[in-house]
Amino acid sequence: MFDLDHWQEIWAALAKNRLRTFLTAFGVFWGILLLVLLLGSGNGLANGVTSGFSGLATNSVFVWAMRTSKPFAGLPAGRAIEFTDADWQAIAAQLPEVETIAPRLQLGGWRGGATVARGQHSGSFSVTGEVPEIQRVQSLMVSEGRFLNRLDVEERRKVALIGERVREVLFDRGEQAIGGDVEINGVQFKVVGIYRSRQTGRDADEVAQSLIVPFTTFQQAFNAAGRVHWFALVGRPEVSAEQLEEKTLALLKARHKIAPDDRRGIGSFNLQEEFDKIQGLFLGIRLLMWIVGLGTLAAGAIGVSNILLIVVRERTKEIGIRRAVGATPWSVKGQILVEAVLLTSVAGLVGLMAGVALLEVIGSLVPATGSGGESTMFLAPGVDLAAAARALAVLVAAGALAGYLPARRAVAVSPVEALRAD
Repeated sequence: MFDLDHWQEIWAALAKNRLRTFLTAFGVFWGILLLVLLLGSGNGLANGVTSGFSGLATNSVFVWAMRTSKPFAGLPAGRAIEFTDADWQAIAAQLPEVETIAPRLQLGGWRGGATVARGQHSGSFSVTGEVPEIQRVQSLMVSEGRFLNRLDVEERRKVALIGERVREVLFDRGEQAIGGDVEINGVQFKVVGIYRSRQTGRDADEVAQSLIVPFTTFQQAFNAAGRVHWFALVGRPEVSAEQLEEKTLALLKARHKIAPDDRRGIGSFNLQEEFDKIQGLFLGIRLLMWIVGLGTLAAGAIGVSNILLIVVRERTKEIGIRRAVGATPWSVKGQILVEAVLLTSVAGLVGLMAGVALLEVIGSLVPATGSGGESTMFLAPGVDLAAAARALAVLVAAGALAGYLPARRAVAVSPVEALRAD
């Protein structure tokens, strides 16, 4: 294996027909290059989608009131359920699994709107009553001013945060929004902050066209004393969102006398379940990319095997002479295998390095965030060390498999018959 003459012989065999060797190596090069690019692109897409959850607590649960669909405890079906402050206080007190709870209110109900005006400007926007803890649940980023604080809630201050689209509609270009007043359904609020979402698409558009006021101020100003429209909850790290959802629903159903099997009395949404679905989707995409990449690499390895079969046929007489002077079958077989592994490994390593270099170039051209600071759908494409190690293992295995059949063919011919070959 470490004999210089042995390696010179291998090089002479591969260099005898350089064009043929180059084209064979190019098939392996292309296969590993495509595999690396596919894996890197898949990682970039996964990173981009996952970054869309940045700032969101993936173990969060959202719960809202609906109408019952079954009679229970002497009460009829079709009852409208209404949450109160006592409900979220009971959740906080009785469920140790809850790390954060944020009661929420919205003018006009879910996806409803309210008239917001400033001087001659007005528009219909979403207005929600929130507590400072909502930032631990929802992906919000303050671009100017500040967010809500505990004193805003405790003192029922008439302050508001506005989305960027709200500022564009209600304030003149160049006008200072912080400290200005806006009128929500006839009630004056002072703007203390401007915020946006770290996400993209519809979620970001909804945030841009919304306003946030303190939860207690909302209850007092808009005739919602003691009421809660829905809750946002975050579980402790050791608690799954599914467990948190089940225990929260059980507690609220018991408090409001809802049948345990009534799925319509209270609605809920589990963000971790959606996140797990996306993770499973990308696991399938990565598997598909490995299948496609390995298929292309296998085509290159088959090309190597076919070329080596031709080489073995051309060197039949040489092999016969080596066998006649005492070369063992394993030494002949080993030389063919080394030639195959060497050819695939060198071509594959070049393809691997080219693929990594291309991904680095692509990554440098793709911005980490959008123009507004929001996450993008394609982020940091690349392959990790484990994937590179697997690719190298595939290279060695492909080379060994490519040389196995030609090696068997080389030792299958008897020395006498080999010497007689033309």
